[in-house]
Amino acid sequence: MKIYSGPLCIYGHACRIVMQEKTIEHETVYAKPGEMVERLAELNPYGETPILQDRDLVLYGPTLINEYLDERLPHPPLMPIDPVGRGKARLVIADIHRDWLSNVQRSIDLGTKLDKKTTDLIRDGLTAMAVQLEGKKYVLGEEFTLVDCYVGPLLWRLPMFNLKLPKQAKRLEDYGNRIFARPSFAKSLSELEKELRGI
Repeated sequence: MKIYSGPLCIYGHACRIVMQEKTIEHETVYAKPGEMVERLAELNPYGETPILQDRDLVLYGPTLINEYLDERLPHPPLMPIDPVGRGKARLVIADIHRDWLSNVQRSIDLGTKLDKKTTDLIRDGLTAMAVQLEGKKYVLGEEFTLVDCYVGPLLWRLPMFNLKLPKQAKRLEDYGNRIFARPSFAKSLSELEKELRGI
């Protein structure tokens, strides 16, 4: 398999975590904005990363890629086994994409700061998530899931935007450290992502 990802792409980072969780033998091709334009356009009409190439199959869009990987290589499972649990996970992922990740990725692509409205939205949302983490190891419970594969890269990038969480979000900081300590997370990091935290 081959995954095309921007070196700071938050969506590509989520896909790289999934591939490491599944211990998939793969090649990661990093493409900075403006690089490999023709090649990316051949694989994805939108010319965006992430893109997954699995032999003759080409998929783009992080949700599609990650659910495909979870079905293609079911161990360890990264989605709940029951339909209701999967529905809840998909809803959380959709909300995370719409409310947080799309704005963060746009700022990364444009090289701009987050505006105050977006910063407040993310800070308030993550603070609320910290409350919901009480008694849980991960967002949905005791098991690491696709939801955590998206939240982890967001938390990793907070210093990039000088976004500091309030004291009442301490539980979320502890949660982030649990994700960062996973071998799959460490192996998923690009060189530019490592630099965000001085690694």
